[in-house]
Amino acid sequence: MSDEFQHRMYDDLVWTWPLISDPSLAVEEVKLFSKLVKERAERPIKTLLHMGCGGGHMDFTFKEEFQLTGLDLSEGMLDHARALNPEVEYLIGDMRDARLGRTFDAVVVLDSISYMVSQKELNAAFRTAWEHLEPGGVFLTYAEQVKETFEQNKTIARTGVDGETSLTLIENDYDPDPEDTTTEYTLVYIIRKDGKFSVETEQHLMGLFPLKVWSRILRSIGFEVKRRKYNYTNEWVDLEYQLFICLKPDTSD
Repeated sequence: MSDEFQHRMYDDLVWTWPLISDPSLAVEEVKLFSKLVKERAERPIKTLLHMGCGGGHMDFTFKEEFQLTGLDLSEGMLDHARALNPEVEYLIGDMRDARLGRTFDAVVVLDSISYMVSQKELNAAFRTAWEHLEPGGVFLTYAEQVKETFEQNKTIARTGVDGETSLTLIENDYDPDPEDTTTEYTLVYIIRKDGKFSVETEQHLMGLFPLKVWSRILRSIGFEVKRRKYNYTNEWVDLEYQLFICLKPDTSD
């Protein structure tokens, strides 16, 4: 990875995660996802694989419904996840090529799917989900951004406080080349800690595809795809996602 895209949120700045990601903010969202998975499935949904689980804030609610396994590339994020959800199994791995040697009743990939920056990578992640899914099971994912509705220079800010430590995080989306499949996600951290003030920055490279690409790739792998809009609102943001609820058909009959 180049110095330009360092993913410090998952490395030296991973300690900031609890300040900006409260599990309570994801409760209603995750309850809806769990409901949609169960309704779409053609088998009982008991086990769930969460690929790209990050710091486990969504798993805090998922674990109430399912026997849960989390997969992520960042050891630092998995440390947060294990502390928050000690009863959950967490494994290190890359959603593009992980093969765990077992299958699950459901698989989800949520905001972390945005790190797939080419159609090849998006296909690889969807293929991993397929390979880990039982027939009659459901794969759920969503597109936070699509070409048709991308908003240039959209910026949001949020602040988290823990005792004497405070963090204001500013997030900015920018597409330097509308002809390719990537955007720049820039983060500015305003940190006040131990009586000291500092400003840190980083950039993440994210994927951006036309909406039809998502459905086309999912169907090419074999999924039966249902799509719906989903509105996510909290005190900082009001977003509309494209949600994909995908059945893996049981062809054993």
